[in-house]
Amino acid sequence: MKQNAIVLSIILLFSFPALGMSAAPAPKEPAYAGVSVCQECHKEQTLSMSRTPHWKKAIKDSPLSDKGCESCHGSGASHVREGGGTTKDLITFTKKEKAQQKTEVCFSCHQNSRQVASFDLGVHKRNDVTCSDCHTVHNSAVHNLKTNQPELCLACHKDMRNQIKKQSHHPIQEGKVKCTDCHSPHGSMGPKMVKAESVQDLCYKCHTEKRGPYAFEHPPVVENCAICHETHGSNHTGLLKSKSPLLCQGCHDSGSHPTRAYTYQHGFIGDATANKNKFYARGCLNCHGNIHGSNRSAGFER
Repeated sequence: MKQNAIVLSIILLFSFPALGMSAAPAPKEPAYAGVSVCQECHKEQTLSMSRTPHWKKAIKDSPLSDKGCESCHGSGASHVREGGGTTKDLITFTKKEKAQQKTEVCFSCHQNSRQVASFDLGVHKRNDVTCSDCHTVHNSAVHNLKTNQPELCLACHKDMRNQIKKQSHHPIQEGKVKCTDCHSPHGSMGPKMVKAESVQDLCYKCHTEKRGPYAFEHPPVVENCAICHETHGSNHTGLLKSKSPLLCQGCHDSGSHPTRAYTYQHGFIGDATANKNKFYARGCLNCHGNIHGSNRSAGFER
């Protein structure tokens, strides 16, 4: 009988913990100051944000409307009590917080957005670039960008600023092409975060006449356009990495005339009849005009 009583006591203890011990108190949720309190000091930020979609989502018609600004910035009660300044509960979206912490705030709403589905695969994530480095919810510009392209991207990618100003370049600074026309800043399955599975597939979106298929294909064209072309800008015609015939001779180093390293002497000295076409106009392309591929000639002649 005594043994049965002990078993019954154990069953009751696990079935009804409150009979055996008092439940631990639930953790206290940080106190929120409220939108009206934030607006008293941050009038300029309130005015600018009132023109953005985030105002409606986070403050006006949202279940989070009781938190308002604090739905992104965290609890501001201690911030108010101390008369301003940073506190442990406040998220300022500055260097005070780690990149992951700032990104998680944005992803609490945007995690299911298809635009950021590949964010973890991107170079920006690996280099601790956060949403707030490019976007601000207090801006009514397109996509809430802090500034327009390409200036936004060039602030970090300074080497590209020189390239897009070279003699031959994609019309980026003219505003006809944007960085995001080719790259996905939120990550991509392709190299360099391009919006395609490969570089050549990306190029074919605009340069469809180069796609083929051809009966005679030029191997570097099929492999990667960037073997011959600089992507953002070059001092040679057609964004080429070097002028013809020097570019061509980087691969064509055996058999017949391609082996000859043409210098300025061959271009301007000697028999004009024999040498006049070596550097004239586009060099090798004077004869091999269908250099991206041909349905008529294995030598890509015109």
